[in-house]
Amino acid sequence: MGRRIRNVEKIPPRRLREPLTRSQIMGRIRSKDTLPEMRTRSAVHSIGIRFRVHVADLPGKPDLANKARRWAIFVHGCFWHSHEGCQMASRPRSNTGYWSAKLKRNRERDALHQQALRDLGYQVHTVWECETRNVESLRETVAGFFSGLRSKSNGPSRFA
Repeated sequence: MGRRIRNVEKIPPRRLREPLTRSQIMGRIRSKDTLPEMRTRSAVHSIGIRFRVHVADLPGKPDLANKARRWAIFVHGCFWHSHEGCQMASRPRSNTGYWSAKLKRNRERDALHQQALRDLGYQVHTVWECETRNVESLRETVAGFFSGLRSKSNGPSRFA
């Protein structure tokens, strides 16, 4: 599966243009198919697990999910979802009132979506952006999540 290339205007080198505005910077941040998400998909696929991406009819639209086996994985950016104790989850120094409220709402929304999935009988796991940097560690993390699912299920031992 090839990468989708967005129709983005050609930008001259930094030395030949004005700095990007905050709006332009934020407009370049993707919500789907990010590098951490692609790494997580690759790790899950490498251990032989089948899944669907961005399942719209589940609460929170999980990044990876299997409705038949009742599991969901969210891949969260450390900044956008306020990863506790992570250096990548820095607090903006400008417009702090706006950002504090926004990041707090993101955390609250995440908790609501995860609880709604649990109420539906799903096992939920969150993979943080910083965890995706080491591919071997990421593979061990997701393998641990799936081995925990196997031990909790009464059905067949293969969870793919």
